[in-house]
Amino acid sequence: MANTKPGRVAVIGGGPAGMAAALSLHQAGHEVRILERYPRARPAGNILNLWPPPIKALRLLGVDTDDLGAPCRSEFRRSDGRRRAVVELPEQVVRDYGGGFIGLLRPELYERLLAALPPGILEINRQVDRIEQDDSGVRLALSDGEEVESDVLVGADGLHSLVRRHLWGEEPIRHHDLHVIGGFTFEAQPAAEPGAAIISHDRTVQASWTSIRNEGRDGYQWWTLSAHPGGTEFTEDPHGAATRMAAGFAAPLPQLVAATPPENVQRWELRDRKPLRQWSKGRATLVGDAAHPTSPYAAYGAGMAIEDGYFLGRGLAGVDLSDPAAVRRALEAFEAPRKPHTARQVQQAWVLGRVFHHVPAPLRLARDLVLDRTPLLRKVVGESSPGEIVKQIAEIDRAEARFARAMEES
Repeated sequence: MANTKPGRVAVIGGGPAGMAAALSLHQAGHEVRILERYPRARPAGNILNLWPPPIKALRLLGVDTDDLGAPCRSEFRRSDGRRRAVVELPEQVVRDYGGGFIGLLRPELYERLLAALPPGILEINRQVDRIEQDDSGVRLALSDGEEVESDVLVGADGLHSLVRRHLWGEEPIRHHDLHVIGGFTFEAQPAAEPGAAIISHDRTVQASWTSIRNEGRDGYQWWTLSAHPGGTEFTEDPHGAATRMAAGFAAPLPQLVAATPPENVQRWELRDRKPLRQWSKGRATLVGDAAHPTSPYAAYGAGMAIEDGYFLGRGLAGVDLSDPAAVRRALEAFEAPRKPHTARQVQQAWVLGRVFHHVPAPLRLARDLVLDRTPLLRKVVGESSPGEIVKQIAEIDRAEARFARAMEES
């Protein structure tokens, strides 16, 4: 049996991708440090949904997923409530996860991830200013003057990733010219269906809601999404804007918006970057939004980030991180199946945003006739997306089997 010496891995960024990567790498026997530039690991938003694959990955990483979120069945509807498509998942998946779409709030996910991290792995107020790497290792210059050395560098540092810039240079951010206003409430709404995720569209707005569960409380989250020029000032009151956009939609959406305290409302612009052809170079790689920043239209950004971290640690199990050739092979093997999956989600989110919010007015009627009277939407979101979810669950099963063999041999 081989005896692989533990390697040193530096992870820049303490979000879901960074924490999931650290947990998986730690389970693989490597020494891990998360370098987080802020005073704490902080969620960048309030509302969140996760599909079953990241929930499965979290369980395997030792994160407590008991009572984490509300499992929901997902439907696409018109603004008047008429059903357009149902996301049909296999019965086994529904049995294992209670539903296909898990509604929760981001702070609780962060709390669960932080609770699972071994003491000392997360280091706060650690700003990385410069990166150097060669065959011997990676060296990070921190703003406090310290130099951190590692065998592998993981960039989990989001849309404005320093690691991505170091590896591939400056790249433009792609503005979707869309914005989301979302919020949550725990006020009882008799008209709201428990265990439901309803994604609705009218001619220009997506206004949707889903059940959530947060720290033992049942509630609902909602969001309104419409066109807004990227990078331009927004002067309207967010709660008032959401109220206006939701007014023409079927109950209970307007009532959920009305029941939401203004402090539970948040607005953000939709932005991403075009998919990279390669994530890794030398001893460094990318995960999460650093690799594939994703519009919330995909409802999969945080989920794919968790999956990335899980697969990276599994891929580096049993690998001698002092060997640059072995590291390169392992990183290439890690990213190969992740790139087409994540690129598909990023591009689908971009396309759906264009179709639902940027189609010229004369074409909107034709678009809606196609969605209402043909199986197109059912095939895209009712069949294709569930197929991708099932595929990712199977990928995790295969990765876990390889991981078990690698750990037995190391």
